[in-house]
Amino acid sequence: MRLFGILRRNRHERTGYELYCAAVAAARDPDFYRVLGVPDTLDGRFDLIGLHAFLLIRRLRGLPEPGTQLAQAVFDAMFNDMDVNLREMGVGDLSVGRKVRAMWEAFHGRATAYQAAIEAGDAATLAAALARNVWRGSPAPGAAELARAALAQEAYLGRQGLDEMGRGIVSFLPAAAALA
Repeated sequence: MRLFGILRRNRHERTGYELYCAAVAAARDPDFYRVLGVPDTLDGRFDLIGLHAFLLIRRLRGLPEPGTQLAQAVFDAMFNDMDVNLREMGVGDLSVGRKVRAMWEAFHGRATAYQAAIEAGDAATLAAALARNVWRGSPAPGAAELARAALAQEAYLGRQGLDEMGRGIVSFLPAAAALA
């Protein structure tokens, strides 16, 4: 507790950060870029991190408490990381907040589209959403495969419980296994 409890940190902050880091590591798997042709750009990496974070947050929200709190901690870790990365890239202090908000809005829009497709069990709709977002209007040769990989990741995460996730431990399928 700092400053008489006024600036108390979220008790799930560290765990959320550890879970988020696992999502980032999964999103950086070179097979997504090499095999599927995901653009290896800032935008492409943001979209794959967002996809993996979305899948993780979705799983956490489906668990009993503190699942929802951990989901929020993952979300917070993601956007704190985006803020830090923008500052490290030299974005001026006055525009960082605006850029992070735009990223948050982009993430929210993508998550809404992905959620609807997954709930409907519609891989084609998920592939279309991924093509629109990840490839941003360019030809999307790997969109259907990325949709199948996302659904495989979702099923894999669905077998992981709160005991491990509550300790900051989560695993993602390697891209090669998710694409198989």
